[in-house]
Amino acid sequence: MRRLPPRTLRGQLTAGLVILLAVACLAVGVTTDLALRGFLMGRLDEQLTASGGRFAASLEHEAEPDADNRPDTRGQAESTFGARLLNGTVTAAGVVDDATDRSLQLNDDDRRVLARIPVDGNGHSIRLSGLGKYRVTAVDGDDQDVLITGLPLHPLEETVHRLEAVETVVFGAALLATAIAGALWVSMSLRPLRRVTAHAAEVAALPLASGEVAMPGPLPDTDPRTEVGQVGTALNHMLGHVEDALTRRQASEERLRHFAADASHELRTPVANIRGHAELALRHNGPVPDDVHHALERIDSESQRMTRLVDDLLLLARLDAGRPLDHESVDLTLLILNATDDARAASPDHHWLLDLPEEPVTITGDSHRLQQAIGNLLANARTHTPPGTDVTIALTTDRSSVRVNVSDNGPGIPEEVKAEVFERFVRADHTRSRSTGSTGLGLAIVHAVITAHGGTATVTSRPGHTIFRLTFPC
Repeated sequence: MRRLPPRTLRGQLTAGLVILLAVACLAVGVTTDLALRGFLMGRLDEQLTASGGRFAASLEHEAEPDADNRPDTRGQAESTFGARLLNGTVTAAGVVDDATDRSLQLNDDDRRVLARIPVDGNGHSIRLSGLGKYRVTAVDGDDQDVLITGLPLHPLEETVHRLEAVETVVFGAALLATAIAGALWVSMSLRPLRRVTAHAAEVAALPLASGEVAMPGPLPDTDPRTEVGQVGTALNHMLGHVEDALTRRQASEERLRHFAADASHELRTPVANIRGHAELALRHNGPVPDDVHHALERIDSESQRMTRLVDDLLLLARLDAGRPLDHESVDLTLLILNATDDARAASPDHHWLLDLPEEPVTITGDSHRLQQAIGNLLANARTHTPPGTDVTIALTTDRSSVRVNVSDNGPGIPEEVKAEVFERFVRADHTRSRSTGSTGLGLAIVHAVITAHGGTATVTSRPGHTIFRLTFPC
């Protein structure tokens, strides 16, 4: 599985610090190794130059049992190699072992390697099958031959490898310590930024959609000399503008709410008077022209619709103002039965179906408002579906909630209306026909009543299946 780089700023800064230090350690290590290797190689070349090919020259004499005729190994370092070449052919080769010479048998590859060494007195690195890596130099002898002297590279390689091991341990410990200390340092440095994040998260958790909102206080980390301080200053300015806008919006909503409540309250009396006079005129026993009688009936009908509209507006204004509802035990099963009987009486052409549990379901709430909300849902189904539509009212419960579902197999809700179906004065009929007597506030009242009870109202719809779901917490 591919590992992703750290996503947090803390992780990125710490990783970047460790990577930079690792690159620096690698550069120091490589430079130190090359410098030490070059220094030791130069010392080795100096030793070869100082030897002057004496050990290789002593190989010109055949080894005799007489000690005086042995090659001269005095002053030669341990494992010194010597070889004599005549006309490109190795005639003798040996190595110093325990301060004495030891003849050396070379294979064809070794002989070819020795024959290719330039006779320039400079050091060259070669590998011999029986000895390993050597640093050798070739010089001309007195008998038209070539004398090769070499010293082993093993001590040099061992010293360099030991340095590499020490560097690995030291640099590894330094990287580990830097990672820990860097993480702590970065964490401390980012503490003001975390406070900014927590402050922003606190604001994001506030219910800004509606109602009065208490904004948190300003951030204290506003030092303009630091990046975090600049972010904090910008956030404080932004929150100030947001708070001012929310205050203005709340004041506007309060004025509109008071206006709706006052207007509804003031309209109730004149509307009731108009309705009363219309009913009184309709009861007149004397002859009334047909057109006047029709006008009086229209006045009575419109005054009734206006009465419902005023009552709905007044109810919404009270709910928006947070007026407390009654808190009593409500039998939802009985309430649904009563609402269904009313709907069946109002529209016998619809098929009203019930899906209720065997035991009564009760919740705590305002029975009158809940009766009105469920009645509005059934009236909505009756109004916007054709005769013969199946409307099912289901009541279900679980450990955490109680749900009331009102579903039908009607034509469904248009897509352009579905998102705002619980808004006020929203109509599926774009001609805004009022022939049904609807005020356009029924579903808005449903949403407001259920929200006031701590529940939720949702809708899902497609052609042939629409379901309104009311969810109450247990």
